[in-house]
Amino acid sequence: MPHIKCKLCNNKFYVKPSQKKYGHGIYCSRNCQYKGARTGKYVKCDTCGGKTWKTQKAFKNTKSGKLFCSKSCHMIWKNKTSLKGENHPNWVNGEFAGRGILERSNKKMVCILCNNIDIRVLAVHHINHNRENNKLSNLVWLCHNCHHLIHHYKIPLKP
Repeated sequence: MPHIKCKLCNNKFYVKPSQKKYGHGIYCSRNCQYKGARTGKYVKCDTCGGKTWKTQKAFKNTKSGKLFCSKSCHMIWKNKTSLKGENHPNWVNGEFAGRGILERSNKKMVCILCNNIDIRVLAVHHINHNRENNKLSNLVWLCHNCHHLIHHYKIPLKP
C-alpha cells in the first residue's frame, strides 16, 4: 500500500495506485490542496500595518507600489498623499479653497451685510477680489444677494 507525504503539511496518507499513476495524490486533503494552489503571499498593509493576503495579480496591478488590507485603508492613504492640494482632481490654483478655510475657522457663518444665517445661501467673498489670496483676513461670508450687490453695484463692506 503506497503511503505518500503531503506536499504542504508532510502528513502521510494513502493513495490508490491508479490515482498516483494519473498524478493525483499530492495533497492529503482539500484544505491542503486549496492552500497549495494559492499563488500570492501575505503582505503588510501600508496604512494600518495589518497582515493581508494578496495575489500575484494585485502585485502586478498596483500603480503606487503599495498594498492595503481594505478599501478604507487605501482611501486613508490616498487622502493623505495623492488627493491633497495640487494633486486633487478638482484643484484649480487654490481658488476654491476659501470656503473650507472659513468653515474651519471660528468666524460665525452669517452674512456680514444683512445678517442672513441660512448656510445654503452663504458664499465666500474675497475682500481684495483676488481669488488666489485665501488668507483668513481676506475672506468673509456673504449671502448670494449681497455678494452680487458688492460685485456689480460696488456697495462697500461694513468695517
